Amino acid sequence: MLYLCSSQYSINEFHMKKILLAFLLNVLVFQVYGQEKFTDKRDGNVYRIVTINGVTWMAENLRYNLKNGIAFYENDPNNAREYGILYNWKSATEACPTGWHLPTGAEFRALSDHFQNQESWRKKSGDTLSFTIQLAGMQDHEGTFSEIDESGYYWTSSEYDKESAEYFSYLIIDNMIVTDISRKADVEDIQGTDKNDKYSVRCIKN
Repeated sequence: MLYLCSSQYSINEFHMKKILLAFLLNVLVFQVYGQEKFTDKRDGNVYRIVTINGVTWMAENLRYNLKNGIAFYENDPNNAREYGILYNWKSATEACPTGWHLPTGAEFRALSDHFQNQESWRKKSGDTLSFTIQLAGMQDHEGTFSEIDESGYYWTSSEYDKESAEYFSYLIIDNMIVTDISRKADVEDIQGTDKNDKYSVRCIKN
């Protein structure tokens, strides 16, 4: 009988150790992976984040609904879940949560220079080191939606003048990836940087 009691105690102790080990592992996993996500307290949206060369970026397109100056692709709110929301330039400059900001053109250039193998831009969310470009297309200043699953356009905070601002583009042309930062004089008479166009937003931590 004494042996049985001793054995029962040993079993209970064993189970307790397993429970404690599982708890510690859960804490460790939370500490490791919890830092790779950011929760926007304004609406509860959760974003993957990634730190590249000491700069922390959102690794998903922003989904914060400012009500004004925004659009859902093809006016379908369900598209925000996969592609994020499209913003005109003014709303883009106001959309990032406290402690984050809209990147400058220089910050996007530094990010682009980092990705020498451009395929790494689009690695899926299982790869925590990826920026994960989402090809959300755009809405031009006349209201036309285009290029979803073909191109991604991202506002920068750098403006040219009262009517136009700089943006970063990620395009797939003839199965080739082309990334660029817009320049005002690239193509005469094409207003690709009109502040009323609606593009995606990524935020950088201050």
